[in-house]
Amino acid sequence: MTSQDQAAAKAAVLIEALPWLKRFHDEIIVVKFGGNAMVDDELKRAFAEDMVYLRYAGVKPVVVHGGGPQITAELTRRGIPSEFRGGYRVTTAESMPVIRQVLKEQVGGELVGLINEHGDLGRGVSGDEHGLFTGEVRGDLGLVGDVTAVDPTRVLEIIGAGHIPVISTVANGPDSLLNVNADSAAAALAVALGAAKLVILTDVAGLYSDWPDRDSLVSVITTTELEQLLPSLESGMIPKMAACLEAVAGGVPKAAIIDGREKHSILLEVFTQSGIGTEVVPA
Repeated sequence: MTSQDQAAAKAAVLIEALPWLKRFHDEIIVVKFGGNAMVDDELKRAFAEDMVYLRYAGVKPVVVHGGGPQITAELTRRGIPSEFRGGYRVTTAESMPVIRQVLKEQVGGELVGLINEHGDLGRGVSGDEHGLFTGEVRGDLGLVGDVTAVDPTRVLEIIGAGHIPVISTVANGPDSLLNVNADSAAAALAVALGAAKLVILTDVAGLYSDWPDRDSLVSVITTTELEQLLPSLESGMIPKMAACLEAVAGGVPKAAIIDGREKHSILLEVFTQSGIGTEVVPA
């Protein structure tokens, strides 16, 4: 391929993005950062580049993250045991301060740093700051909670200043801080912000109607269809798909799960006709 052919191919890619640049210009997109993208250095850098690209393309990205692997590593280092029930970490009074520190300073701090390699853009916020997330205790998992209220004021201030909020998922509970599921928190924030889209990074290509049949990948699914399918999904996929359902039911026009193991998967999802992964839309 000649250099002129290469240039023409690049121009074609840019033109394909034009309708989506128009659609999402000046709109908020909430992205839940997790899975392999969170622990692989090359994928982390690519993700940060995607967020900066969105920002300079006129989109307003908001990042929400958890930090399971990093939390487990730090708790182990400190001799604090980790216990999981039904996919959720049992959170004790001893582990909660460690969880908050890892989320905001280690995971969030690193991501803000990677974003800021491209300019003074990233701003970290813990969910317990500025009354962002309020939650209530969930079941018998200790200080694990569900988000019950969102005050997006601080996040909107950061967006309004032209910056990229990076949100760690801790909530204020009735008596203490709570560890909240990042997928669900991202959905609640997307609703509160009136986001145009929620995107959740996963470690699979998308939702399969008949796993492990790889030909059963679902490109688009309605909320009604997803409600029927949800109980039959694998336990690890249920919180992510439930978050997509929650977001769309709350007024977000679209929610998608995409493969975070693929570099620049966010740009492929937002700016191409076919997108990747599975998109949830209203019935």
